[in-house]
Amino acid sequence: MTTPTTTRAPALGGLPLAVRVRPRTRAWRLAVVGIAVAVAACILGIVLGTVTVPVADTLAVLVDHLVPGATSSVSATTDAIVWDLRVPRVLTALVVGTALAVAGATFQGLLRNPLADPYVLGTASGAALGAAIAVLVPVRFAIVGFGLVQVLAFAGALLAVTAVYRLSRIGGLSPLTSLLLTGYAVGSLLAAGLAMAMYLSGAALRTIFGFLLGGFEASSWERLAGVLPLIAIGTVLIAVRARSLNALLLGEESAMHLGVDVRRERTILLALASLVTAAAVTVSGLIGFVGLVVPHVVRLIVGPNARAVIPLSALWGANLMLLSDLVARLLGDVPVGVVTAAIGAPFFLVVLRSARAGYEL
Repeated sequence: MTTPTTTRAPALGGLPLAVRVRPRTRAWRLAVVGIAVAVAACILGIVLGTVTVPVADTLAVLVDHLVPGATSSVSATTDAIVWDLRVPRVLTALVVGTALAVAGATFQGLLRNPLADPYVLGTASGAALGAAIAVLVPVRFAIVGFGLVQVLAFAGALLAVTAVYRLSRIGGLSPLTSLLLTGYAVGSLLAAGLAMAMYLSGAALRTIFGFLLGGFEASSWERLAGVLPLIAIGTVLIAVRARSLNALLLGEESAMHLGVDVRRERTILLALASLVTAAAVTVSGLIGFVGLVVPHVVRLIVGPNARAVIPLSALWGANLMLLSDLVARLLGDVPVGVVTAAIGAPFFLVVLRSARAGYEL
């Protein structure tokens, strides 16, 4: 009888990665646990808050709105708290967490770098700047919930990640050092643009300032409906291209030998990851480190296969955001970005220190 063994395989950017004998079993277990955590987090997110709503009343409100012909004796105030405030907020947090984690997994695989995520690459900052400019422009239009804010946020995110990707490939620095320095430089430039937008905003200052803090206080059914199709479609299309992402993990030459059109696939994946990031930023503002922490931990558990990493990152990204939002509310409705930064910043330093073994900084 043989015992399971652990082998060492190269992970993103040269980092060691534990690959177990049965990664599929581990992936299924992680998925089952993730679903259970998601259900519990959603229930707690609806029940807990400034005013605690009993579980029975919460279920009564949900049944009243979801089951045709059902009626309940719950008060109008409780109904408004549950259905108009907390349910949209919980669902928005779930969707945003999914988007940021999937974008992070895509960027990490595409750039073969464990520190790539929408926040570090400046993608989220580019989306925030685009959304801020849209707030200042006296033009309004919306087609199926897709308006100028979404258009400029997507353009800003795509321009930011493209600039970081191209500039980081110039020069003789190591890939990790180059990516970090380029991301910092582009992020600083975008921050300056965002500061100028705030300076010129006038009455719109509060709206733009909300992009910097990150949170779900302004969540609503209307805003959720505007971004849900974009994030859902983008996530599905990224998951469909998992094979291409797996090939790109091996390097551009190896991917071409496997029949992958590297330039086309890279462009499509960058665009899709930027799209879901931009959509998330338009409803939540800047929330960092979700796209860094979740995909990295998932990859360490189940291995580098994008077919498992993408859906599991989506699930656990939603869980991390749901729990972070719950903690933020229980602490007095502090910005969610503060909570995720408290979790992600130390994790970032640990990953950076580990990466030094694979890179000469």
